[in-house]
Amino acid sequence: MAGIISYGAYIPYYRLSRSEIAGAWGMRAGTGERAVANYDEDSLTMAVAAARDCMQGIETAKIDGVYFASTTAPYKEKQTAATIAAVLGLPQESITMDFSCSLRSGSNALKAAMDAVDSGNRRNILVCVADCRLGYPAGPDEMTFGDGAAAMLVGNQDIIATIGHYYSQYQEIQDIWRSDRDNYVRTAEDRFASDMGYSKVTVDCVSAFLTKTNLTAADFTRVAIYSPNQRQLNRLSQKLGFNGSQVEDVLHAQVGNTGSAMCLMSLVSALEQADQGERIMLVSYGNGCDIFSITTTDSITRLADRRGIKKHLPSKSMLTPYSRYLKWREIIQIQPAARPPLEARRPSPVAQWREVPWELRLTGTKCRQCGTPQYPPQRVCLVCHTKDKFEPYTFFDKPARVFSFSHDYVVQSVDPPVTVTFVDFEGGGRLMCDMTDRDPATVEVGIPVEMTFRKLYYVDGIYNYWWKCQPARC
Repeated sequence: MAGIISYGAYIPYYRLSRSEIAGAWGMRAGTGERAVANYDEDSLTMAVAAARDCMQGIETAKIDGVYFASTTAPYKEKQTAATIAAVLGLPQESITMDFSCSLRSGSNALKAAMDAVDSGNRRNILVCVADCRLGYPAGPDEMTFGDGAAAMLVGNQDIIATIGHYYSQYQEIQDIWRSDRDNYVRTAEDRFASDMGYSKVTVDCVSAFLTKTNLTAADFTRVAIYSPNQRQLNRLSQKLGFNGSQVEDVLHAQVGNTGSAMCLMSLVSALEQADQGERIMLVSYGNGCDIFSITTTDSITRLADRRGIKKHLPSKSMLTPYSRYLKWREIIQIQPAARPPLEARRPSPVAQWREVPWELRLTGTKCRQCGTPQYPPQRVCLVCHTKDKFEPYTFFDKPARVFSFSHDYVVQSVDPPVTVTFVDFEGGGRLMCDMTDRDPATVEVGIPVEMTFRKLYYVDGIYNYWWKCQPARC
């Protein structure tokens, strides 16, 4: 039987206070805050971060599939799962699939992974789900939306939680949508969207699920459930007979509604707190409802510690002012720099294809003669001058420290200054890269940093991704 082997999550470093948003528009202040992806982050980079969290201590050779789910994939026509597999260095024969266009895409991907493992077609599939949705400025969605990602490794050995009963219903309703011409999520009139959409469908589906499985609400220790906001979550929990200890909500007040990632992020939070033998209900919504019954095993207490939800939550910096968020999302147009346009750095599809191993995976070389790691890949060792005696060596997973840095206020950037950094890796090797998620005033020589996969720029319809460093989190 398929089950969950490991889990991981990612919450961006920056948070935007809802009172900051309200103050900008003269609205009534909301409570709490929402997670905001940096200008160099998107659903792909957040999925990679969650996957890396999930894969701690797990050999990449054991994973033979990646399923990516999102309503905000960077490309309308280009597979994101293949990019994630390349960044993680998975075997070339791994199956890659994208799931999109639905808030249920995350739970759809989880069910597809279960079926693939149960059929014997695949051993272990990594399910990554991430969203970075836009709500209209000054609208309620801008207040409630948040950015984030989750990852689950599904297999049939070393399981920390079994996936038992599954139930699903679909419903055709125009309650929440975004067409191929829209940048912002649209919502029907509140009462219709709630009464005939989310509330009705979820209550009907959970009730039918409990009847079919001969279970009651009291049989579940925890419930991980999608909901548009805190108010509707409280109302739904009361209707279904769940109490506050079963539905522990940490996302709405501190992260926000993360769309297709929300139910799996809630599941990560539940698994972090669960002991063996606990039964968890997972409920997703989006033109229907998917429900899973998940039971933890004794292996859950032996799983190595992850950052997950609990460690990402306190690791944060408040984003101010609100106009900075508008710039990051390109909602407002600002005066461009009076310098050569970014288009001068036109990316080459051929070069990107050729350099996948050492760019996407940050793979350099290690000299077999003297053991010196070097990036980019070399033919002649910089230390002992031995020629063509190297082995591949990855840098992205190695701790590092700042060797030197410079704040560049002249170069074109969405969020100046650009912090150009030289970092020294533990075990050897030096790399020049930009630093992200940092306060320029606190950057110092010698501070610990870690590598993070980010967007560099977007030109001619192509996203150029590479690695940056960031001050060590958690």
